Amino acid sequence: MDADLDQMTRDQLIAEAKKLREGIRQHRDSSEHELCWHHPALWGLLPEKTDPLPVVPEWPEFIRGCIKYRQSLDSQATAALRTHTPYDEG
Repeated sequence: MDADLDQMTRDQLIAEAKKLREGIRQHRDSSEHELCWHHPALWGLLPEKTDPLPVVPEWPEFIRGCIKYRQSLDSQATAALRTHTPYDEG
């Protein structure tokens, strides 16, 4: 699956690592309402060009997952700032 890496020069490998790091940082730095969004740009950094459609839970299960995720932030990111910023679709 990653045979393309075997053909890359040192400089190409460094450029690839930097590109992947930037993508990971963008995802890592998601905050507020961005945390809830689908992030296809992250897997778009992979060489295989596929756009898999996720399996999407029905609303009640989806909302339960959102609540569980938000609750996990209370224990895993206890020092994170909290906000009352409303979601803006604009």
